Amino acid sequence: MKILVTGSNGLLGQKLVALLRQQREVELVATSRGANKLATVYPEVRFVTLDTTHREQVLQMISQERPTHLIHTAAMTHADECELNQAECWRQNVEAVAHLVAACGQQQVHLLHLSTDFVFSGNQGPLAEDAVPEPVNFYGHSKLAAEQLVRACQAPWTILRTVLVYGTAHNYGRTNIVTWVRDSLRAGNPVRVVNDQLRTPTLAEDLAMGCWLAARHNATGIYHLGGPELYTPYQIALAVAAHFNLDTSLISPVDASTFTQPARRPLRTGFIIEKAQRELGYQPHTLAEGIALLASQTA
Repeated sequence: MKILVTGSNGLLGQKLVALLRQQREVELVATSRGANKLATVYPEVRFVTLDTTHREQVLQMISQERPTHLIHTAAMTHADECELNQAECWRQNVEAVAHLVAACGQQQVHLLHLSTDFVFSGNQGPLAEDAVPEPVNFYGHSKLAAEQLVRACQAPWTILRTVLVYGTAHNYGRTNIVTWVRDSLRAGNPVRVVNDQLRTPTLAEDLAMGCWLAARHNATGIYHLGGPELYTPYQIALAVAAHFNLDTSLISPVDASTFTQPARRPLRTGFIIEKAQRELGYQPHTLAEGIALLASQTA
């Protein structure tokens, strides 16, 4: 099988490259908009520049490469940026998907699309795949619109929703809840973390494995991929501090209403992952195991 990955410079993209390069049956093509961040890490992996917002570039690439599977991880994912820059968000998260859907339909490429818990309202959770989406911010709205495009694809498709992904990546400037809490506490900076939201934090390696399992099984439909445990961000912060032996007195629990953010956040999401466990053999790490793995990869 031949797998093309979009967004290979991102956190999930890098974990997918690391995983898929080890699979003997996989011919891997990594793509991203910018220069290849993994060029010195995995020089044997073929990399091609691809901007998924350019329709003709996408159509030409898929026609030339003829992958059997395409895992689409590239997206604009920061909710506040999406709220403030809605036109750009729509271009990256919806129009780009329309191009990929068209290309995959023409070439009969199995499209595996990454989505998010932010397609839900947050009124209840954890959520199974048949829960009714109702986004409360523009990011979620864009990702739901993308899902609707994928569902109309004229080739096999899979929607893989995930939630609160954490991990560490090479030459990667963005933080996530685990690295942000760790680095803030190490610097002696106090952190305020919401204690009225619920999530199932997802280790990036687990998410990559879920993507690979879905591709390998030629699974179609919607799957929820998350961690096995439900936590508030405050509880996650305490777990990070405990693992790295940092000062928990610097961590303050607050309500989401404390923060003035452009994008509203759903309060209670998290995923029921029984379908992925049953059909794909998905077995994610616990939060404690995930933090320990992250710690082993960084100083």
